[in-house]
Amino acid sequence: MRVLVSGGAGYVGSHVLLDLIAAGYDPIVVDDLSKGHAAAVPQGVPLAQVSLADAAALDRVFAQYKPQAVLHFAGFTEVGESVKFPDRFFRNNISNGMTLLDAMVAHEVKMLVFSSTAAVYGEPQTVPIPEDHPKSPTNPYGESKLFFEKILARYDAAYGLRSISLRYFNAAGAHPSGTIGEDHNPETHLIPIILQVALGMREQLAIFGTDYPTMDGTCVRDYVHVCDLAAAHILALRALEKGAPTDAFNLGNGQGFSVKEVLAAAEKVVGKSIPAQTAPRRAGDPAVLVAGSTRARELLGWQPRYADLHTIVETAWRWLQTHPAGYGEE
Repeated sequence: MRVLVSGGAGYVGSHVLLDLIAAGYDPIVVDDLSKGHAAAVPQGVPLAQVSLADAAALDRVFAQYKPQAVLHFAGFTEVGESVKFPDRFFRNNISNGMTLLDAMVAHEVKMLVFSSTAAVYGEPQTVPIPEDHPKSPTNPYGESKLFFEKILARYDAAYGLRSISLRYFNAAGAHPSGTIGEDHNPETHLIPIILQVALGMREQLAIFGTDYPTMDGTCVRDYVHVCDLAAAHILALRALEKGAPTDAFNLGNGQGFSVKEVLAAAEKVVGKSIPAQTAPRRAGDPAVLVAGSTRARELLGWQPRYADLHTIVETAWRWLQTHPAGYGEE
């Protein structure tokens, strides 16, 4: 089955491509490469350098490749940037996403898996966070993802376009082969930042807040390996093929690790001390974010394979050691 992957040259999308191919699917990538990397797309997979804002170009891609399903990753993800430039996030994550949906409707493509986020929940009232937790995003990024989920429900009711939204918690790690991994500019994720310090690319790690009500005073997050996220997308796609209704699932390990615990794990992986200093809290950082992923396990059959923090950090370290400049050094 031909599957169109929007944003397939990005971090999660590129890992999903490998699983799609292994599962016997035939992917085509649509990516404007504003955030993604052509080098992350496996050889032999067609790459259409097209913006989702370009309805005519998108229509040509659908007409040429005739996909039967879409995996939608394209979008802006930096929380801080969304606060500074909400217009850019709403335009890209909502308006451009609707252009993709309209192309799907026009070409009678009825199945979509959407890359969503735990940011739709905002400040947690209960931990672990279940899917029916109140949705109160604290930033425009989370709002854009939540609103798009609502749009998907309406497109199902009106056009029969069924979708599964996968709400990631903290995506982390890299492919065990070391051939693809995380390459953001600027990098904002904790694990690669820690490892960049270890590699001498940064002077030290800033720990934002040490007075949270947690075991060691630092924020606790649920880190889920990018390959486990990829596996969930294949399971979601197969569920849609079998007639599954529009739905949303959390993806996390169900276990939280503090910033200091992640730092300690990284020091064990790299075999040396990593410089760090405390810094003031960042506005909007909840103390604890941990996923309740029971539904994904029970209804999709999802089972994380890389839940161990040491393994997650180890795969990220393998990637960074061989690609210190990301895809710019191949």
